[in-house]
Amino acid sequence: MTRTLIPQPLTKVGFAPFGDVLDLDGTPDKIINQGLCGRFHDLAALDFGDGRAGISLFQAQARSLPMTLEMMERHPDGSQAFVPMHQNPYLVIVAPDQGGAPGMPLIFWAKPGTCINYHLNVWHGVLCPLHDPGVFAVIDRIGEGANLEEHWFNEVWTIETTKELSRKQPT
Repeated sequence: MTRTLIPQPLTKVGFAPFGDVLDLDGTPDKIINQGLCGRFHDLAALDFGDGRAGISLFQAQARSLPMTLEMMERHPDGSQAFVPMHQNPYLVIVAPDQGGAPGMPLIFWAKPGTCINYHLNVWHGVLCPLHDPGVFAVIDRIGEGANLEEHWFNEVWTIETTKELSRKQPT
């Protein structure tokens, strides 16, 4: 049996059960820097439990579709915000919790420049840039204790491409 997932566009409403979408949608909350900069204020619900916020850089290898989804992870003690340092689409993989394991995965594709923040304890896939360089700034919890839980699927999922994504794939 083939278990297939199809990416859908990332929207604030569709992603809301799992986290925040950070983008330049709408008008700035405030104009600053002598009128030359718009500030879109406080876009993510960052939560670091008993730790502190840290900023790291991640460099992930580009993926191509179709691809296999074998595992998901979550962080019980802190949220994780991903800020792409490139202007390329990437995949965002999440799942609701189902008895301590990921339920049916959802696959979103994020438009270039869109940032996401996974809420605390949300099942999510690993970084899936669709082009090199797959560089992201990550704001997450730095602190004592294990803040990573992995779940490996007994049956893997296949993530297929869409017409929209196939136009954005490298050749």
